[in-house]
Amino acid sequence: MTDRSDNVQNLSTITSTITVGDQSSLMALLGRADENLRFIERQFPGVDLHVRGDTITLTGINGAPRAAERLVKELLALIENGENVDTDIIRRTENMLKSAPGERPVDVFTQDILSKRGKAIRPKTIGQKRYVEAIDQNTIIFGIGPAGTGKTYLAMAKAVQALQSKEITRIILTRPAVEAGEKLGFLPGTLFEKIDPYLRPLYDALHDMIDPATIPKLMEAGTIEVAPLAFMRGRTLNDAFIILDEAQNTTPEQMKMFLTRLGFGSKIVVTGDITQVDLPGHATSGLRIIRDILDGIDDVHFATLSADDVVRHQLVSDIVNAYEKWDARQGDPKKGQRGNRGHRDHQ
Repeated sequence: MTDRSDNVQNLSTITSTITVGDQSSLMALLGRADENLRFIERQFPGVDLHVRGDTITLTGINGAPRAAERLVKELLALIENGENVDTDIIRRTENMLKSAPGERPVDVFTQDILSKRGKAIRPKTIGQKRYVEAIDQNTIIFGIGPAGTGKTYLAMAKAVQALQSKEITRIILTRPAVEAGEKLGFLPGTLFEKIDPYLRPLYDALHDMIDPATIPKLMEAGTIEVAPLAFMRGRTLNDAFIILDEAQNTTPEQMKMFLTRLGFGSKIVVTGDITQVDLPGHATSGLRIIRDILDGIDDVHFATLSADDVVRHQLVSDIVNAYEKWDARQGDPKKGQRGNRGHRDHQ
């Protein structure tokens, strides 16, 4: 047993200082009414941050001030690179410094994929960075993870980037319309009007990346195609960047059909969340078993994103984590295998 005096002796007070030469950078770091400064202090209990003139002083016990100092220096580097620092950026920067100490957040958060009207599309977590790198390095990539992790959005940004750099000649975006045989037949309109609700999220993402006025012309020319998965059957897709979204709603037969459409000079990205399967009855999801089928095949990569990669509201990440913990408490070794319309997976 260690007595109290030993504990006191083991506690070492450390003080470090950071001098910020640019006053505007210092103000950007502090945030409105010093909200960023207060948020950093809450992330490091026992560490006091004081600002006097152009100097930030950090005081605390043992290694905590050093960790806080590293965070502050990384935030200043982000500010110098034009990044707007808020509490969300601070939280994600701290998480990255903890989970991937060999990576610098400034190298992740300033890695532009596309820029449109001054707004850059870039990875926002280390998991997203590795996912984007996998897309660059492989021919077939599976992006698997919960909602809000940027699986489809980043894949589409890479597709537009490849089109603009003339690496490919067309982009093909597809999704399974899982209810086509059940409910869409009762909707009014043409086939494309019936399937539009399933494809609308893909159109919305396109509008963020390409001038909306040019999209109809690109689609008319066949440079961009947005179509249900059934339209892929019997085709060979050359010189294309092909994205299959919501792939958890494919059957094994549909997944095989899609993957074998790959032609020369093409790349395929398959995205989905294996805990959100909408297939009717007890049908098996093609996405759930594909890792076992393709295990060991070169040039195929599986990127797994998690709640740490959710870039929506912090509550979304908290909700995903809560459901994962709930699943674990159920003692189900095959978490997510219950997913169908009657027994939907929770995540």
